Amino acid sequence: MKKLITENDVNNIIKQGLNVIVVSKKSIITPLALDLIKVKKMTVVEKESDEDSNLKPTAQEHSQKKISIGSDHTGFKLKNILIKYLGEKGFDTFDAGTYDEKSCDYPDFAKIVANNVSSGKSDFGILIDATGIPSAITANKIKGIRAATCYNSFSAKSSREHNDANILVVGAKALGEETIKSILEVWLNTGFAGGRHQKRLDKINAIEREQNEG
Repeated sequence: MKKLITENDVNNIIKQGLNVIVVSKKSIITPLALDLIKVKKMTVVEKESDEDSNLKPTAQEHSQKKISIGSDHTGFKLKNILIKYLGEKGFDTFDAGTYDEKSCDYPDFAKIVANNVSSGKSDFGILIDATGIPSAITANKIKGIRAATCYNSFSAKSSREHNDANILVVGAKALGEETIKSILEVWLNTGFAGGRHQKRLDKINAIEREQNEG
C-alpha cells in the first residue's frame, strides 16, 4: 500500500530539527508537502521500503492514541492534571492508579502500565513518582519496554527520536507542573528517526532476547 506524505508529516520532521526526509519508493508526496519541502530547502532521500523511512508515527499521530498513565502517591495530583491535559488533546487514557494520596508502592503501578504497553493494550505509557527513576527501573524489567526518565525537552525529544521510548517517566518532586507539560508535549510530538538509531535499538533488543533465553 502506498504511503501518503502530507504537509503535517513534513512539519513533524522539521520540528525534529531535520532537513532530510527519507521516504520509500511507494510514497506519494502531496502538492502542499512538496511546496513546504521546497520552501524549507529540504532534501528527499528515496529508500526501498517503509521501514527505512524517517516518517515514523509520533505519539500524537498514532492511530489508536491510547495511553496508560500511573503514579505512586507522590505523583497522584500531577497524574490527574495530565489525564485532563491528554483528554483535551484527544487521547484515550487508562488510569492505572494510584487513586488517592495514601502511601503506596511505585512498582505496582509501573508494572500495570508497562504490561499494557508491552501487550499492545496501550500504545504509550506515562509514569510519575518523586524522581522519575524508580518507576523507569521497574518498567524496563518488562519485555519490549523502553521507559525513559526525562528532565527537559532535549531528553524528551532524544528519548523518542533516538531510542523509540514507549513510556515517559517524570518526577513530580523533581520538576514543576509546566515543565512536565512541556516535556510531555515534545515527547508526544516526536517520532522515532530510525536509520542508525534502529541499528542500536536492534542491539538492545538482542540483549533482551539473550536474557530471556538464558
